[in-house]
Amino acid sequence: MNSKKRSPRRKGREIAFQILYGCTFSGNAPLEHASLSLDHFIAVGLFTEQRANEFARELSVAVLNSCPEVDRIIESYSKNWRLKRIARVELTILRLAVYEMLFQEDVPMKVAINEGIELSKTFGDPKSGHFVNGILDGIAREAFRPDSDQGNEQVTT
Repeated sequence: MNSKKRSPRRKGREIAFQILYGCTFSGNAPLEHASLSLDHFIAVGLFTEQRANEFARELSVAVLNSCPEVDRIIESYSKNWRLKRIARVELTILRLAVYEMLFQEDVPMKVAINEGIELSKTFGDPKSGHFVNGILDGIAREAFRPDSDQGNEQVTT
C-alpha cells in the first residue's frame, strides 16, 4: 500500500475489503467469520485505528446483510459474466462499492466509485480497475437509491 496518509474511512474500506474477501472462503457463516477476523486482527495489532475499525465493522456487516440484493444488481450489469466467473477480489470490491453507491446516503456515488477503483488498484491485478469501473459506471448511470428522498429521480454522475 502507498505511504500517503489515508483517511479513517479509506482505511476502513481497506479493512472491510480484507474481511469480506476472507468471508468468500468461509462457507455458511460469513457474518461470524467477519466479526472474528476483525477482532483477531485488532487483538494482534494489525488494525490499530479505532475509527477505521468501527467503520470497517459497520461496512462489513452491512455489505454481508445486503449481499443477495447487491449480487443481483452486480449480475444484472456484468454482461456475459456470471457471479461465479468474477474473480473474488473484483467481486468483493464490487460488493463494497455497489453497497455504498446505492445504500449509503452519506457517501456520494462518485466517491463510492472512486474508492472501488482505488481498492482495485491496491488489491487487484492491472486489469481490475477497468473491469470494476465499467460495471460501477453502468450501475451509476441507471442507479436509484431505494431509500433516498430522491423519489424516482435518476442519480447521475
